[in-house]
Amino acid sequence: MNERVLAHFLAPDGRLRVIPTKHAKLLVVLDHLAQEFEPGKKYSERDVNDVLNRFHPDHAALRRYLVENQFLARESGVYWRSGGSFDV
Repeated sequence: MNERVLAHFLAPDGRLRVIPTKHAKLLVVLDHLAQEFEPGKKYSERDVNDVLNRFHPDHAALRRYLVENQFLARESGVYWRSGGSFDV
């Protein structure tokens, strides 16, 4: 199911065509985006924006969704990965 959702929302170059409006599909996309952030590493807001800009121009919305859905945590302008699936 996740592969189908990603295939629908990601262009061949890996960029997001649109940000999903259905929450379940949004979570699949957010999990995909969270993989771009290394667990245990701290990121500035600018670094987060730079990563997210590679996927969609509305990096602020994506950043907010990642924090709201606990894929990223934020404190004093510093971000780190706090969720999402992990390869073992």
